[in-house]
Amino acid sequence: MTRATFHASGAGSAFDAPTVIRIKRDGGVLSDEAIDWVIDAYTHGRIADEQMSALLMAIFLRGMTGPEIARWTSAMVASGERFDFTDLRRDGRPLALVDKHSTGGVGDKITIPLVPVVMACGGAVPQAAGRGLGHTGGTLDKLESIPGFSAELTQAQIRRQLEEIGGAIFAAGELAPADRKMYALRDVTATVDSLPLIASSVMSKKIAEGTRALVLDTKVGSGAFLKTEAEARELARTMIDLGTAHGLVTRALLTDMHRPLGAAVGNAVEVAESVEVLAGGGPSDVVELTLALAAEMLDAAGIDGEDPADTLRDGSAMDAYRALINAQGGDPDASLPRGAHTETVTAPRSGTMGDLDAMAVGMAVWRLGAGRSAPGEQVQHGAGLRIHRRPGDPVAAGEPLFTLYTDTPERFEAAIAELDGGFSVGDTAPDRRPLIIDRVV
Repeated sequence: MTRATFHASGAGSAFDAPTVIRIKRDGGVLSDEAIDWVIDAYTHGRIADEQMSALLMAIFLRGMTGPEIARWTSAMVASGERFDFTDLRRDGRPLALVDKHSTGGVGDKITIPLVPVVMACGGAVPQAAGRGLGHTGGTLDKLESIPGFSAELTQAQIRRQLEEIGGAIFAAGELAPADRKMYALRDVTATVDSLPLIASSVMSKKIAEGTRALVLDTKVGSGAFLKTEAEARELARTMIDLGTAHGLVTRALLTDMHRPLGAAVGNAVEVAESVEVLAGGGPSDVVELTLALAAEMLDAAGIDGEDPADTLRDGSAMDAYRALINAQGGDPDASLPRGAHTETVTAPRSGTMGDLDAMAVGMAVWRLGAGRSAPGEQVQHGAGLRIHRRPGDPVAAGEPLFTLYTDTPERFEAAIAELDGGFSVGDTAPDRRPLIIDRVV
């Protein structure tokens, strides 16, 4: 094949895809003009998925400089529309616009209870959410397990919901469309866990969605995309700098992701657990992180005198959740789907539940059908896993440790193989880890 076969530039362009790929493959720095061209050309179909996959892998292996990340992010913001909600009012006052983003974890359903808590405290949350990425679940995949719920909102509907009820959770749509295309590619080309690609993906959507303040939940551990505290701290700092440069009040919490969050991992099973939290119950770690992030969001938005915990006690967060689901076509009272087939993993001996590896659990749930192996693939909303014994709990030989759900029982073998080695039953409890490691501002 000749180079002309791969030429992806328009007539008169100074750039072509193979040259840009080669620069990054060989450890070079992409110019602002090259980045602008790549993002625009890929958004409009002048660069093939195969070529962008090669460039993403080159970035994954070679990294990016700070200025490259900043320009890549700005180019993705510029690839689509940018929302502006500053004209919206409630009770004659501007909305306190604030959002949160997690860098991805196993069992991380925090958005589902968190948005209603902040709504109930007077915040307005324009939440552009994503689908599953690699071994981590996506908020939209989870919420779409609720019968009737739609995340495909027009800007007019988002504006109306923000004014009337204080929140909307929506697919990015025309926000940063370059990121939407790359997001799907990263999911299936093993290029997810790259600091430059994570930072630019997160911040391009958040800058474009029209929020005024942003709190980042930056995950650390085996179930996170970045495994060490140093990497996660660098990611948090990079995203804070990107947000600040674009006028967003931005801060981050570093939180533990060595173990799954909560006792449910999947799609519908995580919605059910989120509703337990909104009803005043639920796992203690999910409640703790929800309230910590809510407090940060309220502070960043300038909302004083509200205790997020009160909204779980008095039912106002549940009321906000029901209003949100109803506004987006969902039925908050409908039964949630569950996989037609179940399999149970039992304890091999009596003792104490040891550590539970988040990556092993995330991969098991992905094998059950809760995630994707090809772009655009449908997830199983009823696929998932329930954890019956958390680290440190007493265990009796033969009792259930995990229940697995799927519509395709041939998936059980691979899922159980992923769990093998990801948990243990021993004589002593594992060390306790703080859920919230640090705060970065």
